[in-house]
Amino acid sequence: MTAFSIIFGIILFSLLIFIHELGHFTAAKSFGVQVNEFSMFMGPALWKKQKGETLYAIRLIPFGGYCEMEGENGDGAENPRSFCAAAWWKQRVIILVAGPTMNLLAGLVLFAIFFAPQQRYNVPVVASMEPNCALAATDTQPGLMVGDRILEVDGEKVYMYTDFNLALTAHTNTEKNPENRHDLVLLRDGKKVRLDNFAMQKQEYPNEDGTTTLRYGFNFGSVERSFGSLVSQTWRACLSNVQMVRISLKMLFGGQASVKDLSGPVGIVHMMTETANQSSNLYYALLNMISFGGLITVNLGVMNLLPIPGLDGARAVGVLLTALVEGITRKKVNPKYEGYIQSAGTLVLFALLGIIMFKDVIQIFKG
Repeated sequence: MTAFSIIFGIILFSLLIFIHELGHFTAAKSFGVQVNEFSMFMGPALWKKQKGETLYAIRLIPFGGYCEMEGENGDGAENPRSFCAAAWWKQRVIILVAGPTMNLLAGLVLFAIFFAPQQRYNVPVVASMEPNCALAATDTQPGLMVGDRILEVDGEKVYMYTDFNLALTAHTNTEKNPENRHDLVLLRDGKKVRLDNFAMQKQEYPNEDGTTTLRYGFNFGSVERSFGSLVSQTWRACLSNVQMVRISLKMLFGGQASVKDLSGPVGIVHMMTETANQSSNLYYALLNMISFGGLITVNLGVMNLLPIPGLDGARAVGVLLTALVEGITRKKVNPKYEGYIQSAGTLVLFALLGIIMFKDVIQIFKG
């Protein structure tokens, strides 16, 4: 299954980037901005066809694609249909955010495909508790009760049951918080209940094989599949992944994670392959890779909306700042300056991407 998983992973990841570029292409065409080339994949052309002003191509290296617009780097301002000559808010900003928007929509579609065949969906609702669970509510001590839906942990929303552990991990500090106390918000009998400074200590519980495991002592439940639960689960999965990007960046800048934990295209395809190989059969391998693809495309969408040099978010901010300067000074800013900044940001981004890809390759060979 490994060879098939690698090929499917490469194709899926490339399609996610292609969908991103398709968003830019569709928005540019709808606003009448001149698109010089729309290409699937990178490198030498395997097939190309000129249709009107646009060259359509399929290239050799199965990685992403691109939408090349006239005047994208600040040149060609004399062309009224160039990107830099387009209206800043109605056209340029919308064209830039159309790519990430397509990624987020693709995420919803992939998550819907993943959840549709399932009979039940796990939800962050307490379904059962171990005997003598220290987290259980008593007559004298507030705590968890069967039927509680966990809404928040330390201010982080709990959309999916997996968000619970992620939020605890992000806000765990053994030095500052040795008792592992957290603020929880629950939904109990239709009303919100707060458990402030609540100790979330794990205990040893026996397993069926005679061993013991450290765990919290309660189990989440599930709901039956219906159209409503499918829509809810799909939407919550998308929101969960958006939040995961924010929490991951917070952990990165807060020192709880490092650059070593980042992955580029090679690492992402490798993780897709590992996910597929751990599946029991081909059907579940495809389903799990589709779910992983949903996670990746939502990540691509959110990251591209952030003001990171070389990405769409930074370009959109640049357009807004240019419009602000022009509004204050009443003078036209030379679009080449914006192009220079964009080119510099792209070089920095590709350099970082190259370092991450090199790190991914080394880790794969080390096993």
